[in-house]
Amino acid sequence: MNAPATFDSARPAREKLVVIGNGMAGCRAVEEILERDRERFDVVIFGAEPRVNYNRIMLSPVLAGEKTFDEIVLNTAEWYTENAIELIAGDPVDHIDRERKTVVSRSGRVEPYDKLLIATGSDPFIIPVPGRDLPGVVTFRDLDDVDKMLAAADLGGNAVVIGGGLLGLEAAHGLSLRGMNVTVIHLMPTLMERQLDEAAGWLLKQELERRGQTILTGADTEEIVGKDGHVDAVRLKDGREIPADIVVMAVGIRPATRLAKTGGLECERGILVDDHMVTSDPDVVAVGECVQHRGQCYGLVAPLWEMCRALADHLTERKLDGSGGYQGSVTSTKLKVSGIDVFSAGDFSGGGEGEDIVMRDAARGVYKRLVLKENRIVGAVLYGDTADGNWYFDLLRKEEDISDMREGLIFGQAFALGGGALADSNAAVAALSDDAEICGCNGVSKGKVVDTILAGACSLDAVRSQCKASASCGSCTGLVESLLALTLGDEVQAGASTMCKCTSFGHDDVRRLILEKELKAIPQVMQELHWTTPDGCASCRPALNYYLLCAWPGEYEDDQKSRFVNERLHANIQKDGTYSVVPRMWGGITNPRELRAIADVVEKFDARMVKVTGGQRLDIFGIRKEDLPAVWADLNAAGMVSGHAYGKSLRTVKTCVGSEWCRFGTQDSTGLGVKLEQMSWGSWMPHKFKMAVSGCPRNCAEATIKDFGVVCVDSGYELHIGGNGGIKVRATDLLCKVATEEEALETCAAFIQLYREDAHYLERTAPWLERKGLEWIKAQMFDDLDAVRQLAARFRHSQKFMQDDPWAKRAAGERRDLHSHLATVVPAGMEYA
Repeated sequence: MNAPATFDSARPAREKLVVIGNGMAGCRAVEEILERDRERFDVVIFGAEPRVNYNRIMLSPVLAGEKTFDEIVLNTAEWYTENAIELIAGDPVDHIDRERKTVVSRSGRVEPYDKLLIATGSDPFIIPVPGRDLPGVVTFRDLDDVDKMLAAADLGGNAVVIGGGLLGLEAAHGLSLRGMNVTVIHLMPTLMERQLDEAAGWLLKQELERRGQTILTGADTEEIVGKDGHVDAVRLKDGREIPADIVVMAVGIRPATRLAKTGGLECERGILVDDHMVTSDPDVVAVGECVQHRGQCYGLVAPLWEMCRALADHLTERKLDGSGGYQGSVTSTKLKVSGIDVFSAGDFSGGGEGEDIVMRDAARGVYKRLVLKENRIVGAVLYGDTADGNWYFDLLRKEEDISDMREGLIFGQAFALGGGALADSNAAVAALSDDAEICGCNGVSKGKVVDTILAGACSLDAVRSQCKASASCGSCTGLVESLLALTLGDEVQAGASTMCKCTSFGHDDVRRLILEKELKAIPQVMQELHWTTPDGCASCRPALNYYLLCAWPGEYEDDQKSRFVNERLHANIQKDGTYSVVPRMWGGITNPRELRAIADVVEKFDARMVKVTGGQRLDIFGIRKEDLPAVWADLNAAGMVSGHAYGKSLRTVKTCVGSEWCRFGTQDSTGLGVKLEQMSWGSWMPHKFKMAVSGCPRNCAEATIKDFGVVCVDSGYELHIGGNGGIKVRATDLLCKVATEEEALETCAAFIQLYREDAHYLERTAPWLERKGLEWIKAQMFDDLDAVRQLAARFRHSQKFMQDDPWAKRAAGERRDLHSHLATVVPAGMEYA
């Protein structure tokens, strides 16, 4: 006969707590409950995996061979036994019956509950492309995924990781260490764009590529290609095909809400919970990546722990920290990505409202950025040196006023709170000994800089030219400026203006250093030349984009987001928000087919005006943004290409009819104009560039107020440069005379290239000529007998990569997002007016 049960009359019977999810959030919640009240619940945990709880964050070291599974276990089998927890592993719950208050597992086990805790975590997002179900395509969420990757690595070959977030990069790192050839495909232009800004993302990309990985950003997967029933390659939308023996899909996660939804709980992106982690059913609670609290879903560990504490406080009615429930989290991310330290916190997206403090140390591979608003830190990004990340995060979270430590804030806690010399930045420089190194790039000491200043170098440019301090990377510019101020006081001379407030370098120095240092990306320029802002500004980004295009044709990829709106949309925006379109007419010549196409476009798209331009073309006004691709398609069909009327590029080549028709014409000016335009169209320039060819000295084409003008004479061709017909009219200067059409074309190409390589961005040929001098230009072109040929050859090489009609690409569907129709905003109450 069984002995009668005994009960503690002072305490009610234990409630049954069923936990769906044997992961980090579910088990941590149970730990918090046990810490508050060990006698409150009988606990049953269902887990989908046939193993105890382990640290999923440490899967990457397991993949890399740095840890074993036993080393990442969080809760051993003994823990479950010691705490009287029944673990049902490898038998996931399939259904929740809230009316009967039971759960049903895949095996058919029915478990009743008094309280139900859902901690189902998240599901990997699988991009919906053909081939996603092929054998060899895996995700990276649990130990089974790691085992699949290890099996593939044992065979060697090629691995493709789709997704350049943390998980994707960790998978790539592990597979690379295992000996596979790894390519990372990332849709966005910046790796880990949720945690890093463009500058830090670029540094990370460079370091990973240095380690042997291939990183493709801005790459969109079209298809996973199979062969013999197994994955064989990944095809991108631009046509590239990357061989693959395994494909790791790591593009993101989604809250796992299927059970909650089928159980009738309220869900949006995640399972909706209140501040006590209670769902729409008071007997069901939820924590972790599966929940949505105050509109937010979290994928980081710290918020999960805060949720678990709030949940345990509520279920046990015992508050350990006196909190009033979960209030949401201000998150920070401190990670070691493939061995590289990164940290981010708060809002670092920019937008013009905040103020940036940026420090770059190219030699050490360090980048630090703080975003301030009203003397408080609102965002931080650290790369390479994250020692002060927690301190910055504490200042951010507490919203502390940093006014008193602002000068030293970027250097970290020790400097910012040290006081003393840091209260006066010049005083710290004055305290340096004469043998202290000021310029590490060129080995220049403080004493040498001071001697140079005392010898007559009264400006930053003078110091740079005479002793080379601050002439290379620019990181010591502030030190040199302090020495100038300390030595000369008010007698310091202002040097040439810099490109913008983001840098201490002028245009000429930036162009020179791009070539000397072989800088081939905007973030690389900013890092190496110590830009003081994280992403540049509206002045320097377009300039850098042009300088890189000019310096590295065929290697540098045009950065569209660094262009003005007209150049991004390949049309001119007008005051009413519509656009004008100007097709190219070679040398001002057209034909019936082109005219019919223009007329058809005007009628088809209800264009409100067609205007003859001063450059002998037709301008179509009133085209809506969403209609631009269709307009271009119709014009392309008639053989017409973009006239680049919107760009810092060749605009027009105006001509007169010349010797073919005019009784005064001396040469075929129209034919030469057509050849000049066909040679130079599509070329990007520092500013807009206009040409003209007049058939005789009567100059009907107005060649002597163009950037490059040709006046035909009986003995050949006079070539004129530097004219301008705008607000400040300037007549051209005579460059030279040539005898043949071929010489005119060659000299024109050489002049254009000299202008492209030397002028500052947004500098027309007229002010450039006045700044450099006509004799300097002639010397560059004619002192060396081979100079014209070499300049022209560089121009022709560049044109190989420039003469792709942008209209044709857009008409074919490229960047269709730029032309999508904006929603019409209807004021409230007027929907049916």
